[in-house]
Amino acid sequence: MHIHILGICGTFMGGIALLARAGGHRVTGCDANVYPPMSSQLESQGIGLIEGYDAGQTRLNPDLYVVGNAISRGNPLLEEILDRGLPYVSGPQWLAENVLRDKWVLAVVGTHGKTTTASMLAWILEHAGLDPGFLIGGVPEDFGISARATASPFFVIEADEYDTAFCDKRSKFLHYRARTAILNNLEFDHADIFVDLAAIETQFHHFVRILPKTGLIVANAGEASLKRVLDKGCWTPVEWFGSAEGWSLAEAGDGGSWDVSLSGRQVGRLRMNLAGAHNRSNAVAALAAARHAGVPPEAGLEALAAFRGVKRRLELRGSVRDIAVWDDFAHHPTAIALTVAGLRSRIGDGRILAVLEPRSNTMKLGVMKAQLPASLAQADRVFCYAAGLGWDAGATLAPLGERASVFTDLGALVAAVAAAARPNDHVLVMSNGGFGGVHEKLLAALAG
Repeated sequence: MHIHILGICGTFMGGIALLARAGGHRVTGCDANVYPPMSSQLESQGIGLIEGYDAGQTRLNPDLYVVGNAISRGNPLLEEILDRGLPYVSGPQWLAENVLRDKWVLAVVGTHGKTTTASMLAWILEHAGLDPGFLIGGVPEDFGISARATASPFFVIEADEYDTAFCDKRSKFLHYRARTAILNNLEFDHADIFVDLAAIETQFHHFVRILPKTGLIVANAGEASLKRVLDKGCWTPVEWFGSAEGWSLAEAGDGGSWDVSLSGRQVGRLRMNLAGAHNRSNAVAALAAARHAGVPPEAGLEALAAFRGVKRRLELRGSVRDIAVWDDFAHHPTAIALTVAGLRSRIGDGRILAVLEPRSNTMKLGVMKAQLPASLAQADRVFCYAAGLGWDAGATLAPLGERASVFTDLGALVAAVAAAARPNDHVLVMSNGGFGGVHEKLLAALAG
């Protein structure tokens, strides 16, 4: 079957493309914004990419169009598909019907940490010899690819609460029929489709309502929002993490490891290359979910000690004149704060030069702008790229004083960072997009 994917370079739809190709289908696709790592990943798999959404793509005569949730009414290719009555389906529905059917689905749900936690979980299952399939919204270093199909009954998925498609406004995770579910956290996000936190909690509860009683929910005990979700009704066993009654962590005293306990009984010691309390929390959640799939905690801890991380999650992109340039996907104030704190714990007293692009729909709307100064408090300097924003980034970041600078010209921002940087500094770039290739521009400017 020939499948043509609209919005193919999004992390989720790119994963769909890889799974479809692995299933023996001919796959092509189109997108308006093509940038690595997804574009290079798709091209390496022999998947043809078309820039833009012109209606003439129907001349490819695919058997089915798979439509991503970034595609809206008015898109010329979508309008042609609808006018001609051509067959189409959403990405989550295609995945559920063609890949996840009859699988033991382990879903990672939450506002933050889904990519890293899903990568950890897939790696634990892999290390245990269970050969899981997966679809993850990033590229785990240990796999080198964001999605794969296997003959294993186990499938790990990063389960997003964003809406499914133009034709289906339910959250994507409602399609997946999970058996094991990690509820990592729950904050307000996606202000373009949710009016408030309560609306997101409703979608989370819809997800909880369809989990089987033979399944397992692994939930963050520190999140009042998740407790509200489960208080609405829960028919599945729950294991809490971050709780003395459930899964908990205690620093071991050697400066680099943590004792992991379940219901007060120590099950092993966690050692990881990833920095930050949030990553340790992610690791415990992954351990608990893997245990439900039959992997003993000791084996999971052994796997985590070898876990290499995920591209674009505190990924070192290069170093020039002893100035390191890091990349991270952080796009929500909580994620920004956790990322800065994680780097701070890793580098100690070194200076952090934070380079931020508020690019997500929520950030562009300015819903979270008041939280930005506090989220960047641990950075020594802040450089904000404000092109296309509907709010005054300079006024928002004013509490940071002279530490913050705002730019609408990318070249000027790069030049300012290069001028400010000195040996032993760490330049931390945070954006959920390509950011105009700023990482390479920064490294070139620093070299010059």
